Amino acid sequence: MAAIQKADAVFEGGGVKGIALVGALAVAEEQGYRWVNVAGTSAGAIVAAGVAAGYRAVEIKAMMDALDFRALPDPGLLDRIPVLGPLLSLGIEQGIYEGRYLEAFLAEQLARRGVLTFAHLKDPDAQDERYRYRLQVIASDISRGRMLVLPQDARKYGIHPDSLSVARAVRMSMSIPFLFEPVRLRDAVTGVESYIVDGGLLSNYPVWIFDARGREPAWPTFGFRLVEGGAGPQAAPRRISGPLSFLAALCATAMEAHDARFIEDQDWVRTIAIPTLGVRATDFALSRADREALYQAGRKAAQRFFHRWNFPRYVEEYRREDVEHDRQRAQRQPAE
Repeated sequence: MAAIQKADAVFEGGGVKGIALVGALAVAEEQGYRWVNVAGTSAGAIVAAGVAAGYRAVEIKAMMDALDFRALPDPGLLDRIPVLGPLLSLGIEQGIYEGRYLEAFLAEQLARRGVLTFAHLKDPDAQDERYRYRLQVIASDISRGRMLVLPQDARKYGIHPDSLSVARAVRMSMSIPFLFEPVRLRDAVTGVESYIVDGGLLSNYPVWIFDARGREPAWPTFGFRLVEGGAGPQAAPRRISGPLSFLAALCATAMEAHDARFIEDQDWVRTIAIPTLGVRATDFALSRADREALYQAGRKAAQRFFHRWNFPRYVEEYRREDVEHDRQRAQRQPAE
């Protein structure tokens, strides 16, 4: 059995493709890694929430297998009106689907481990605010044009971080624009109502979130990232048949490609790049066979990654110079 090692983990968003993240997570656990801090966006937030609540990869896989993807698009009464319903829902509620099924499902799973709010994921001894909660969830406030890191940023809306529902935070992060209704929160200072949607609009892969400037990391942060390509059929072009499909394709493209060109070498070297086999984030009719193929793709990607991973070499090549630069800058600061 592998020796127990500490690590942090960041999981990228990707809708139904999230099952691939669990395959990679399983291999990391087999390597002996146990998680101190975790973060995620959208589907990655579901995986991260499960890890923070104490679930192991095999249990999260069972949870994902039990999740009825076809029930994720949960239309309300307005949405059920033939032909005009989705357009009316989009115009009035800013989203076609309610998003209640996912929130209720996750709340039930987390409650089984005694996790309801972020107070149950709190580290009272943490000196750095970034590590006060074992879980960080990324969402986007499109009214204010700002990225949210939950639960800390809940204060901006008059909500104490301890009292924020974990399932609700994940629901915010999973609110794919136009498909799911946004979560509405009111700014505590201005009183302006904000619309909170999928975190992938602003940062689908926040692998930097646990980095601390000025000191070498005591343990690694691994990024679990979903990438196009690899074995299996390539994704077919999105079919644009009207304004709804156009808007959905626009948002999906923005979220899937957002971080791809801005990941630096020091982030790639700690990234487990998982091929998604041509599956789209909103392929809610994904078959059991396709789910298993994604899971196995995650396993194989992680096995390749850990075959070459070397933490001391990573620190030497990518972090030590940054630490020295920060130290010298701090020494010069009074003179500046």
